Amino acid sequence: MKLVFAGTPEVAVPALDALLASGRHEVAAVVTRPDAPAGRGRRLVASPVAERAADAGIEVLKPAKPRRDEEFLARLREIAPDCCPVVAYGALLPRVALDIPAHGWVNLHFSLLPAWRGAAPVQHAIMAGDEITGASTFLIEEGLDSGPVYGTVTEEIRPTDTSGDLLTRLAFAGSGLLAATMDGIEDGALKAVPQPADGVTVAPKITVENAHVDWSAPALRVDRVVRGCTPAPGAWTLFRGERLKLIQVAPALERTDLAPGELAVGKNNVHVGTGSYAVELLWVQAQGKKPMRAADWARGVRIPSGERLGS
Repeated sequence: MKLVFAGTPEVAVPALDALLASGRHEVAAVVTRPDAPAGRGRRLVASPVAERAADAGIEVLKPAKPRRDEEFLARLREIAPDCCPVVAYGALLPRVALDIPAHGWVNLHFSLLPAWRGAAPVQHAIMAGDEITGASTFLIEEGLDSGPVYGTVTEEIRPTDTSGDLLTRLAFAGSGLLAATMDGIEDGALKAVPQPADGVTVAPKITVENAHVDWSAPALRVDRVVRGCTPAPGAWTLFRGERLKLIQVAPALERTDLAPGELAVGKNNVHVGTGSYAVELLWVQAQGKKPMRAADWARGVRIPSGERLGS
């Protein structure tokens, strides 16, 4: 089939690579978000998908507003793709664009639909304490991730997984699923199945405020928030009026003598009280500083007995 691939971040690149390597399909163009400012100099930088497409000699389309960009829509009609696979594109597509390819737009979504529809399925799965997640391919409709599903793959959520760890594994597992879905659509052997009405959960974008750790919550909840918000937007707390980023923590079941937020500094460890037992701070990043081991940070700031995080 002739394909137009839509995607933007690094997590979409494995799927593009899988389609390029399939030998069955022609990736005629990619659609991605416009270049965005990055780095200290805030210079405009192309998306990872745009860079990969350029390396492969593929045409790159960067509509700022797909709903209103007549030039983009006209070019899409000229290419006349059979299907448009999508991975984390990041913009809403108008009905007129959805109707152009004969087989529609097929999205690779990083959850087992209908669970965790929305922008941040991996983060929410970790924060909710799910043990299993996965990826789904589905036909895009105008509703939020509500279209019929072509296929799924499952993935275990490991006890120490961050959202970055899990998303990386799902990106590679999902790339094979997306390629297989394209094969099945071309063969006519694969039909999309409507999602069940039960089991729908929603995964909106994680905000900076969502990543603010509540020390009165149980230790397991604190651990899940830190892992779910790593690497972005980054879990944080307040220490002496400034933000302290929490990069890695670990539950410390043996420590139950600390009040929520209370710090206890040992020779080689730092514990913080929660609503249940303590957590150990492993890696932190103070404002304006580089990431460091929590024990090194604590020695540098000289924490007196009874001092608390979050105030």
